[in-house]
Amino acid sequence: MKLTFKDLLSLAKIHLKDMSTLTNPDFRLEQAEFNKDENSWDIVVSYLVENTNRRTNPLNALTSEFLFLRMYKKIKINENGEIIGFYIFNNKE
Repeated sequence: MKLTFKDLLSLAKIHLKDMSTLTNPDFRLEQAEFNKDENSWDIVVSYLVENTNRRTNPLNALTSEFLFLRMYKKIKINENGEIIGFYIFNNKE
């Protein structure tokens, strides 16, 4: 099965949809690399979640405190389109 970037993003959306409570979590394929030795894709996907750590201060409207946060996850997908790994994304790798 030959996977396209669109396929990779669709698979990630299916498996990560419950990670956000938002109606539109704005999933994005940020990075994709095919690993020939393992015959798998390493991808990084981002999506929005509600910022539940906001302070309840009326002055927050004047600060840079955001309503939403963008999360990044690294996922490994095999040649059959199955998720075989789910990792905390570390951009220092």
